[in-house]
Amino acid sequence: MGVAAPEKARISYGEPMARHTSWRVGGPADIYFRPRSRDELVDFLRRLDPATAVHWVGLGSNLLVRDGGIRGVVIATAGCLEHLRHLGDGLVEAEAGVPCTVLARHCARWQVGPASFFAGIPGTVGGALVMNAGAFGGETWQQVVEVEVVNRRGEVTRRSPEDYRIAYREVRGPEGEWFLAARFRFDPARPTSLEAVRTLIQERQAKQPLGMPSCGSVFRNPPGDFAGRLIEAAGLKGARIGGAQVSEKHANFIINAGKASAADIEALIGHVQARVAAVHGVSLVPEVHVLGEAADRESRE
Repeated sequence: MGVAAPEKARISYGEPMARHTSWRVGGPADIYFRPRSRDELVDFLRRLDPATAVHWVGLGSNLLVRDGGIRGVVIATAGCLEHLRHLGDGLVEAEAGVPCTVLARHCARWQVGPASFFAGIPGTVGGALVMNAGAFGGETWQQVVEVEVVNRRGEVTRRSPEDYRIAYREVRGPEGEWFLAARFRFDPARPTSLEAVRTLIQERQAKQPLGMPSCGSVFRNPPGDFAGRLIEAAGLKGARIGGAQVSEKHANFIINAGKASAADIEALIGHVQARVAAVHGVSLVPEVHVLGEAADRESRE
């Protein structure tokens, strides 16, 4: 694939993505790259064959990698791009690899807000920017004033929210760019408290199956309703295909209840959609991003 990378870069070939997704499923990535620094990442992109597909992952939440794996390069930002700083006057800069819970806690220490909702997002800032992630009434892009992006030629650009079309759990912008960092504008007059952050984390723990492998919420909430309520009312709590199961604790979670394959999970997602459409006449839209190829027949037998 024409990959030439810095000598000290962390690169592996045929890397099982099950090690790097919160569902604990997924076939191998052709190339898995964990940069040690922003400069190393930019250099890698500049050296990469333009024909090679590029995929980005953070903590591996909100992501289903199919059993056949991912062709091309996976760039993993977890453990990298983790700089976070308060610039003063409520302005906070966070790189794409910063976990959202860490952002929430630091905003509480810096006495700026509203930011406690970030404690309810089980991923990184980069992933939150990609899908306008939200929780507990807050959404990521409500606070964004500027983002920093990189293209596959390694060129870094700053953009404003006006460069994107932003909606509920959806962000569309220039093709072929990925988020490196964001600047958030918070209000010192609306400080986030550590107690509020702890309370929201405890609420997640009480209501969601955090002790089991899952991706977080599987479906977007339809207008005026909740996906979890519709799924539960359709009698789907506990529904199972292979090792994949609709959580008994929260119906908008699908858990890996033991040796699930990505195909099991994808099939259960489709089953839930079909059942909810039949019972309620509502088409549930997945939040989860699906990447990669299905396993071929020989590997399944």
